[in-house]
Amino acid sequence: MKRSNAHADGGASRRHFFRQASTGLAGAAVASAVPLVHAGSGEDARATEIKIGLIGCGGRGTGAVLNALGAATKVIYPSAGYHTEDAAEGAKVSQSNIKVVALADLFDDRLEKARGELAKVGVEVNRDRCFTGFEAYKKLLEVDEVNYVIQATPPHFRPAHLMAAIQAGKHAFIEKPAAVDVPGVHLLIEAGELAARKNLGIAAGTQRRHQKSYIETIRRIRDGAIGDVVYAKAYWNGGQIWVVDKESSMSEMEWQLRNWNYFTWLSGDHIVEQHVHNLDVMNWVLGSHPVKAVSALGGRQARHGERQGHIYDHFAVEFEYPGGITVFSQCRQISNCDNLVGESVVGTKGTSNCADRIDPKGGSGRWRYRGPSPNPYDQEHQDLIASILAGRPINEARAIAESTLTGILGREAAYSGRAITWEEALRSRTRLGPAEYRLGPAPFPPVAIPGQYRFV
Repeated sequence: MKRSNAHADGGASRRHFFRQASTGLAGAAVASAVPLVHAGSGEDARATEIKIGLIGCGGRGTGAVLNALGAATKVIYPSAGYHTEDAAEGAKVSQSNIKVVALADLFDDRLEKARGELAKVGVEVNRDRCFTGFEAYKKLLEVDEVNYVIQATPPHFRPAHLMAAIQAGKHAFIEKPAAVDVPGVHLLIEAGELAARKNLGIAAGTQRRHQKSYIETIRRIRDGAIGDVVYAKAYWNGGQIWVVDKESSMSEMEWQLRNWNYFTWLSGDHIVEQHVHNLDVMNWVLGSHPVKAVSALGGRQARHGERQGHIYDHFAVEFEYPGGITVFSQCRQISNCDNLVGESVVGTKGTSNCADRIDPKGGSGRWRYRGPSPNPYDQEHQDLIASILAGRPINEARAIAESTLTGILGREAAYSGRAITWEEALRSRTRLGPAEYRLGPAPFPPVAIPGQYRFV
């Protein structure tokens, strides 16, 4: 594959990206500190407690806590170091010292629902460790006992909450995507750099990076199993997702926050919120991010009225990667259509679906993944916890930042109807969302019209 060219051509843009990301908030970074969770090996490691604070108590947040608790009997302590793309080797040991100690959400009803779901599996969270409102995350981070934060708020809030968690000395699991705009991506990178200095872990909810079949398949692609990559394809063509209807008691702001998938300032639109999984795989396979969205279109064909906000229901984007490699990207949220979710790569010597199959030309040497397939939603927490307990916490901030920005690049190219380079995107200072947060009136954003919408 053209990995060497991709790395060589992409290096300058990546250096520029991280150089820009280090500006702005650098002066606010606190000094390096010893992480709240740290252990070496043996009995000391086994005695360490992981104490979870959940920020964002919706369905994904509650599910992420249950995934983390599912890791309680499967934590692996590597005998030497830790590598994100390698299956950690070592003895599997019983680990019951994973606890949930605090919850935070904007809305009390969602928090109470999460408490109820956790209680069903025997997890009780004291009410005095439950916080609501826009400042709830700050109160949770003030709980000294919390050392492992799960962030599952709407994506708009994730960069600021991640930075606050790292500044407070907490390890963090952040759901995908990690931002909705370029300033948020810069803040995410800064948080990742600060975490590295403080020896704190950050894992992201791009669970394919923790899925053993993907890990083994992509390792083979990058080792040349299908030759040089010629082009690739990424799809998330699915149906309509959940909708929250506006009730008479809700203000406009409350409704948008509860119906957050359908507002770009909260979700990033579905090319960022959902399709980020597939775009992340493309960046992983090619070892780089795109240099340009060269052709993009999208629109709102099946969504009518304001019930489903103002976002698009379909996108098609052609990304150019270093070395002249093209990635064809599609995503759709329209019901009663054929669905297609996945990735594929075409090389000079064969093809792969990236997930579990290598198909060389002529059929000789065909490979299928036949190994274990643990739940990747559990595995991502297992990997982060194992790395923390080994004293070498993983840090996925840069990878999720680049994948998030890849989605933003495609969205803005489709919204505007023009090609946009990675470097142009990095210069954007447009921040989506209100200047201050409070329930009450809120503007209803217009639908982006290509040719009229301007990316700045």
